[in-house]
Amino acid sequence: MDEPRFSTIIEPFRIHSVEPLRMTTRAERREHLRAASFNLFQLRAEHVLIDLLTDSGTGAMSRDQWAALQHGDESYAGSPSFYLFADAVRELFPFRHVIPVHQGRAAEKILFTALGGRGKVVPNNTHFDTTRANVEATGARAVDLVIAEGRDPASDHPFKGNMDLAALEQLLTASADDVPCVFVTITNNSGGGQPVSLENLRGVRALCDRFDKLLFLDACRFAENAWFIREREEGQGDREVADIVREVASLADGMTMSAKKDPMGNIGGWLAMNDDQLAEECRNMLILTEGFPTYGGLAGRDLEALAQGLKEVVQHDYLRYRIRSTAYLGEALQKRGIPVLSPFGGHAVYLDARALADHLDPLEYPGQSVAVALYEVGGIRSCEIGTVMFGRQPDGSEVPAAMDLVRLAIPRRTYTQSHIDYVIEVCEQVAARAHELPAYRIVEEPRMLRHFTARFEPVTG
Repeated sequence: MDEPRFSTIIEPFRIHSVEPLRMTTRAERREHLRAASFNLFQLRAEHVLIDLLTDSGTGAMSRDQWAALQHGDESYAGSPSFYLFADAVRELFPFRHVIPVHQGRAAEKILFTALGGRGKVVPNNTHFDTTRANVEATGARAVDLVIAEGRDPASDHPFKGNMDLAALEQLLTASADDVPCVFVTITNNSGGGQPVSLENLRGVRALCDRFDKLLFLDACRFAENAWFIREREEGQGDREVADIVREVASLADGMTMSAKKDPMGNIGGWLAMNDDQLAEECRNMLILTEGFPTYGGLAGRDLEALAQGLKEVVQHDYLRYRIRSTAYLGEALQKRGIPVLSPFGGHAVYLDARALADHLDPLEYPGQSVAVALYEVGGIRSCEIGTVMFGRQPDGSEVPAAMDLVRLAIPRRTYTQSHIDYVIEVCEQVAARAHELPAYRIVEEPRMLRHFTARFEPVTG
């Protein structure tokens, strides 16, 4: 008898412990916004009802991860927890050198300190915020080369995260001596959590071989990307996700990783590569900034929890639930006529704020306006991915980002379907009055990564 199919999405786990949420009134939330200068990063977490700011480090660890914490060995050098962790990484990413760090941006800092510098150019399908900042902090230039469909919120291309191979070839032909490495971000967070195909990665690899360039992966959502390959790419549907991950890794020379995403950690990351000389340089920088190479700024217990998380994230039952439950949110918003980026990403649904608040110019920050409204109306914290995050250029000028999005990032194994149904209702209420949303201006900002600490105010009158 055939396996019956059901439309209801169920979590492939049971809830083991709970954390209370605090309800607030709309009047209280208005005060919290003012106190935070309308920057959602500055809100206190206890004032947030549903926190969709990020999926980074915000997920729930499993029973077996909590048990793994008890195995942690806190020796300064040579901890057995490190070797367990390194073996778990190499099971999926068989690079010779595995260098632990406290989170992904530390891996970026170390790598680009070694490879970057004034006059250098680093191409990527799309750099995310800290990646771009760490490239530019060295004086190098970060160049985004995503395919044209990746800049179109309405396009249904199955792999909108793909690198534009013709553009990459053109860049390498013109400036090969200036390019220390090529990066590919999987999935493409800035572009809506969109996946990259195996075919495209093979094409990037071929160009890197032709021009003798290192290929690195920003691989923090590697399992979700592999699931999309399995579901969408011809000839991949019967493969194990872990095998797809290994093939993806085999096409690269190294990787950076924020283990706060797919590896299911609340902290952690790593830098991995095959090049012995580069690895030595990176380890020396690690000792200067993070710690000894067998702990890299992490406790032994964290390394053990990540090793277990790497086993859990490639399980098909988990990934099926993860991708399908994200699509549940996206489909519900789409059905209500709310403009969202499609196809839906694995870790988040992205509202098209430029279409939703189309009376606002991109330099009036429609994404920020929509994100503030979601919090004021329903206590939902989200994240602007648009002109606030990417509009300020290294020379100090400001230009509209390719898209103005609001990311509803879903923490792993944290919220239930009823929480998501509430999010849908809040989005519906905000969308109904989106034409009334005010413009915002920045009254104070730092030189880099301004979205974390900038102060905003609504434009009235």
